[in-house]
Amino acid sequence: MEKWQKEFWDMIETVADEVESFFLEMTEMVDSFFELTEEITEQVQNTITTELEQYLQELADPIMGVYWELEDVIIDDVDLGFPYSVEPCSEKNPACIGCRHYHGQVYSGNLLVCGMHPYGWEDENCPDWEQEEL
Repeated sequence: MEKWQKEFWDMIETVADEVESFFLEMTEMVDSFFELTEEITEQVQNTITTELEQYLQELADPIMGVYWELEDVIIDDVDLGFPYSVEPCSEKNPACIGCRHYHGQVYSGNLLVCGMHPYGWEDENCPDWEQEEL
């Protein structure tokens, strides 16, 4: 082989090696760039999530406090106008526990205990008490 041919093939091999080296370095740079962007994205996402949760918590606490206060006011002070049931217990209307005449509905804030004793019996021995039918 002549000298110029050998030099030509050496030059082609050198160019091929340099191109391969260039692309390997570019691949490493692209990989590094993607790793960096993934880390930055994760940090930004974590930061935004944390700050958003904190902001929503700070916003929600006063609102929930007002809500619970209003719920207490509504339940305690406002009559919704709908009848609802009240079960007899040992503290209130103990004579009515298990009685078939017990009505136990609240109308406009007034409890109707039964037809014979609308406000209930004062002690535990009601003269009109009858076993509730099952």
